[in-house]
Amino acid sequence: MKIGDIVARKSYNKDIVFKIEAFTVDDNNKKVAILKGVAFRIIADAYLDDLELVSMPNIRSILIDEDVENLLYKSVRKSKERQKKNNRNTVMKSQVNNSDIYGIPGKVLQIDGDKEYLKICLDVYTQLGIPAVGVAIPEQNQYKEVRNLLNKHKPDILVITGHDSMTGKNGGVNNINNYRNSMNFIKAVKEARKWEPNVDNLVIFAGACQSNYEQIIKAGANYASSPARIMIHALDPVFVVEKVACSRIDTVVPIDEVIEQTVTGVKGIGGSETRGKFRWAMPKIGLY
Repeated sequence: MKIGDIVARKSYNKDIVFKIEAFTVDDNNKKVAILKGVAFRIIADAYLDDLELVSMPNIRSILIDEDVENLLYKSVRKSKERQKKNNRNTVMKSQVNNSDIYGIPGKVLQIDGDKEYLKICLDVYTQLGIPAVGVAIPEQNQYKEVRNLLNKHKPDILVITGHDSMTGKNGGVNNINNYRNSMNFIKAVKEARKWEPNVDNLVIFAGACQSNYEQIIKAGANYASSPARIMIHALDPVFVVEKVACSRIDTVVPIDEVIEQTVTGVKGIGGSETRGKFRWAMPKIGLY
């Protein structure tokens, strides 16, 4: 076994495909592999004799299967329908020609601990017509970089994600020490809120698989994972962002509609009502 190998855990009936990220040793000096999910935002560990090499799957085909493709199609369709409806309302109020008006969705900054997931998310943002910038930073360093990146890119929406998992049962779900990266997400959210305290001026999604939802929300996130400590889909943050980025700034986005648009639903994603970030503008550049 070596770093970069694609493996599955025999003790879990090879239910999840992982990539070996690093090695460590336990208290008995036995070698342990640190694993990151290929199709899920989860981090785990395992002894080498529990691992079996498997073929590298097509990550995009796993993440965007038929069900997710249908959800993505619905998101694109709903976004266009919202824009057409808002456009008609704007034209009626302003008596301006429809062709003179253009839309500006909210701008996204995504800080992700996984560069492969980040690339797929950025591709989907493009498909959804949402302006987005992505930076791959290990979870433990995200809080150190977030304010500099906010100053540089000045986004409307910030996504802080990567990999996470619960690691122990001492103190249960409320013990922050039982999570691999939840504290890192919490620290990054707190740093972001120092930059912009207003939850409508800067909308924040934070968390990954099995993250401590309550503490991330308490730190200042608008949306977070994972209320039921389940594994979330890698594109769940994107679906949350689409709803906010493409809803008018004079509307409050109902939280049930945001959650309904995700893959994992209310067990995986939660949050609070938040104002949209979409604006109409005129005239189009080069019109005159």
